[in-house]
Amino acid sequence: MKAAYRRLLIKLSGGQLAGENGFGISPTVIARTAAQIREVHELGIQICVVVGGGNIIRGITAADQGMDRAIADYMGMMASVINALALQDALEKEGLDTRVLSAIEIKTVAESYIRRRAIRHLEKGRVVVFAGGTGNPYFTTDTAAVLRAAEIQAEIVLMAKQGVDGVYDADPNTDSDAKRYAQVTYEEALVKNLRVMDQTALALCRENQLPVVVFDMEVAGNLRSLAAGKAVGTRVED
Repeated sequence: MKAAYRRLLIKLSGGQLAGENGFGISPTVIARTAAQIREVHELGIQICVVVGGGNIIRGITAADQGMDRAIADYMGMMASVINALALQDALEKEGLDTRVLSAIEIKTVAESYIRRRAIRHLEKGRVVVFAGGTGNPYFTTDTAAVLRAAEIQAEIVLMAKQGVDGVYDADPNTDSDAKRYAQVTYEEALVKNLRVMDQTALALCRENQLPVVVFDMEVAGNLRSLAAGKAVGTRVED
């Protein structure tokens, strides 16, 4: 396969790293994820990753249960740092030089996020894992992913899902007649409130003309196929 992109960003949810347990980090799942990222790296593509923290704590869920929203979100950001370190370990076991850059300053375990530093790591062939969300409460890791992709001039955002192979017009788990989109515009996704990502992130994609692909990460080879420009999942762009 030949690479279709020079630089791309992969968005992983924290829940994906938990596997069937639904909580914590599954060594099997994170090793499999790292192996798939290595396959893409072997195509010569510069790779950065944004990982969520939902397998440890979801800020918005904790806030709904009575916790202060800002505090809950900061806890979620720190959870994403834990996941980023676990992913770094798995990637380095695959032979990939990896750097974790955090929007929250944690000097002992991660570099602070600096745009130029991130780009330099990518140019040197390192995988960059962005942690700590945007560094601010009230913003999701979806928004953090799009923000970082725009900042470092990634050509596409790959939204990895767990057991979901794209964007549907209804919930496929409850509606047997739900139809999957092969392609959808930003405007259509916003107006119909399709479950691509949160609307702040989607609006940011539209503003920066940043394509998004929603795909099932659990299907072996999907990530590599996307990196080679093949049609997988649902593509969102104008």
